[in-house]
Amino acid sequence: MAEINGKQERMVVHLEVNGKHYYYGNLKALCDNWNKETLGVGYSILRNYGITVDKPFINDKCIIRRGIIQTSSRKTVVQQQ
Repeated sequence: MAEINGKQERMVVHLEVNGKHYYYGNLKALCDNWNKETLGVGYSILRNYGITVDKPFINDKCIIRRGIIQTSSRKTVVQQQ
């Protein structure tokens, strides 16, 4: 998780399969929820493929992309005693 200008950035893995969209925090979580037969690819191949924001994995069964979730800035709350 990176923080730029007070905003957090988190990576997300986006799966598109059968016209539906699913989101995961990492490739392992995605592969723990989907089998190789459904996706047409296994975890080790995806890991070695090197999916990036500009380089999605595409086959005839699914599309797997990486993206960045932008969040609002963090504010530190100071408690007075």
